[in-house]
Amino acid sequence: MTQNKQIHFEISERKILLRVFDVIFVLSVLHLIGTFFDFHYFKISSGSFYWTIVLSFYLLFFGSVFEMYNLQIASNQYAVVRSIVLSSSVTVLTYLLTPFYSPPLPENRLQILLFYIAVVVALLLWRLFYVKFLASTRFVKKAIIVCADEELEELVSGLQKNDPHFKIEGFVNLNDLENTTAVKSRIAAVTVDQLVAFIEAQKISEIVIAAQKTEGITVELYNQLLLLLENGFPVREYTQVYESITQRIPVQFVARDFYKFFPFSRSNQNQLYLIYVRLVEMVTALLGLTIGLCILPFILVGNLFANRGPLFYTQERVGKNGAPFKIYKLRSMIINAESDGAVFATVNDTRITAFGKFLRKSRLDEVPQFINVLKGEMAIIGPRPERPVFVNQIAEIMPFYQTRHVIKPGLTGWAQVNYSYGETLQDSLIKLQYDLYYIKHRSVFLDLSIVVKTISTVLFYRGQ
Repeated sequence: MTQNKQIHFEISERKILLRVFDVIFVLSVLHLIGTFFDFHYFKISSGSFYWTIVLSFYLLFFGSVFEMYNLQIASNQYAVVRSIVLSSSVTVLTYLLTPFYSPPLPENRLQILLFYIAVVVALLLWRLFYVKFLASTRFVKKAIIVCADEELEELVSGLQKNDPHFKIEGFVNLNDLENTTAVKSRIAAVTVDQLVAFIEAQKISEIVIAAQKTEGITVELYNQLLLLLENGFPVREYTQVYESITQRIPVQFVARDFYKFFPFSRSNQNQLYLIYVRLVEMVTALLGLTIGLCILPFILVGNLFANRGPLFYTQERVGKNGAPFKIYKLRSMIINAESDGAVFATVNDTRITAFGKFLRKSRLDEVPQFINVLKGEMAIIGPRPERPVFVNQIAEIMPFYQTRHVIKPGLTGWAQVNYSYGETLQDSLIKLQYDLYYIKHRSVFLDLSIVVKTISTVLFYRGQ
């Protein structure tokens, strides 16, 4: 078969592409202005090359905080303009306020305004080009899925709703390998004999195997897949594709022998990493409690007039290895909010007071949990601790739920920064997928990503 020459960028590659060209466009525009105009504030030279490194670092950091590298936002020309303005403003302001790492302020202060405009315009030109000519066309990836017909819609939905650029164009029905009309679907059914021709005609980039039982893969199909693989055509298992697209572990698509597919991150046993994390947690917790004490008078006033009752409350949660502990929080609900029994909190929950909503949205209600961090009951980053009654209910339905207890629960986590409110068992399943992804891929880089996303959550007032 002829090789498919169509270029496709994966999600991680798109984010790298955005970061690289953000820096290139900004530095290029600044260099051009410095070369052709009387602009000396930011001039790239061998003697001041570190200025470009500092500016690039600020741009990438604040771009991450203000979601410039969120692919949904990056593909929306209106949303990305807001992110660009916020990122550019904070980047330039921080750059101006760090004189040891940036050039001296010019006597002609208009150069500062020109510097800011150059950064904004450079980012706008590149990002609008990205939205117009790349996001809508270049990133589309066509694939064929091999699965049973009754699982088709659920499997396809699991991929395409998380990455609209991933298109399932055809499928091989494991229940009827010779019938091309077995399923009434907008996705074309393909027989084994038609597989190569369909790949070439539709410019397919990948085959995804979603066969939970290998008995469905006949010798003929196996040989055809092996031939494609030997010719350099990508053939991947569904859970691998799902995990790379969603950054979640698809526990709903694997059997009970799940642990064969779930190698724990080496960081969970790496003593150097664990010592480093613990030291950072202690410093962060002490800093967080200090800030909490500084704003405590304002919280006391708000609680006195809006909450009218105890400021703090404790609640039993499940920690590492299933051990229960008492969590500390600022009260955000009315007194006796669960007089009728424990229930999930919901969006616009009537039990949450007006001041309590502010505490939740700003994440200030979590500040007392720094005490739990100092006591070693919680970490800064990890799965959110759940109440024993909910753990027992969910574990009966989701056999893998207890797996999240192999590490300490955290103040923030991969599920919290990637998924909104959890009101139902279905929401708990999605959050479990994120938690297991974190446990599997736990690392300093992923921790930093969660910290940056948490800052975005607080700044955009998205607390739960």
